[in-house]
Amino acid sequence: MVITMRKAVLAYSGGLDTSVCIPLLREKYACEEVITVTVDVGQPASDLRKAELRAAKLSDKHRTIDAKEEFVEKYLFPLIKANGNYEGYTLGHAIARPLIARKVVEAAHQERASAVAHGCTGKGNDQLRFEAVFRASKFSIHAPMRELNMTRSEEIEYAIERGIDVPITFDKPYSIDENVWSRSIEGGRLEDLTCIPPADIYKWTTDPSKANGDELITLEFKGGVPVGLNERTFGGLELIQKLNDLGGKHGIGRTDMIEDRVLGLKAREIYEHPAATIIMTAHQDLEALVLTQKERKVKALIDSTWAELAYEGLLDEPLMLALDAFIDKTQERVTGTVTMRLYKGTATVVARSAPQALYSEELVSFNDKSLDQRDAEGFSKYHGFQSRMYNRFVRE
Repeated sequence: MVITMRKAVLAYSGGLDTSVCIPLLREKYACEEVITVTVDVGQPASDLRKAELRAAKLSDKHRTIDAKEEFVEKYLFPLIKANGNYEGYTLGHAIARPLIARKVVEAAHQERASAVAHGCTGKGNDQLRFEAVFRASKFSIHAPMRELNMTRSEEIEYAIERGIDVPITFDKPYSIDENVWSRSIEGGRLEDLTCIPPADIYKWTTDPSKANGDELITLEFKGGVPVGLNERTFGGLELIQKLNDLGGKHGIGRTDMIEDRVLGLKAREIYEHPAATIIMTAHQDLEALVLTQKERKVKALIDSTWAELAYEGLLDEPLMLALDAFIDKTQERVTGTVTMRLYKGTATVVARSAPQALYSEELVSFNDKSLDQRDAEGFSKYHGFQSRMYNRFVRE
């Protein structure tokens, strides 16, 4: 393959950081050609179109790559099986970054470029998630925001000076990111932890206090992944989109949290994730019905490790293969239905069923004698035996 020197392929969102990167790559890195790549993982169509229009003005060539189905089936489905949650953050953007990075590397090979680039700062996690993939390639890596130590204000000033039209201002300098699974809002006055988030930062969810009525829905799972809603079968992408709309109307899926970044910095992060909240809540409830107590105990540890690796962008870590193998084995039985009540910001499980449920209504009933209660007396004599011995010594 012939590599064209000074040709860079940039992971392009269409926002402030990546738009400013384009002229910076020319001015500071002597890139003769900048090719932008936007990976569609479920962003609004209007955002994709705006990114394409900006790229047409700023870059030498642009590509938009549709990866929505791949994102759902190869990234979100494993995440659902693993109950992917990091410190209360339902993983969404972290799991998307490696996919985006891989598509950028593929484009760089096709374009015979010499470098790949991203617009991440040196304070966040995304630089690590992109570069965990980038550094496995032979391309040079450019990270203008980090390497030039630019502040958000400096970026805005730079954009204004060069007439770059970007969707961010000094009044609302929020950093917003969306995909089909999650929407994040950070930066600006939200960095003041005493600031109550203004209502206008939310886009996917109704204010829970203003949501009207309640609604019952039934989710169907097969092999640990959602396959149906209210007795209708849907593909993964369509199902998530429907649940985002449905849950958003009921104000479900808002998270305002303090998050420990990989670098050790604590940061305030605000998320909207209606479908993720509904699906993950239902999935965990179904697991409780079909997995043994010991399976659940070990899986909780496995899930936590899985989520930490995913948060760090280390999807290629060999340990991930082992974790996935365990998780996939447990999910063979996670098939059934879960009925939920959606009401003013809450998604509550109210009923469930599964063909391989480890539950017997007959055995657990107080009005049934299939199990002779008297048999439990022998067990109770041994239960707490060592504790009783210890306490006897202490009293003496």
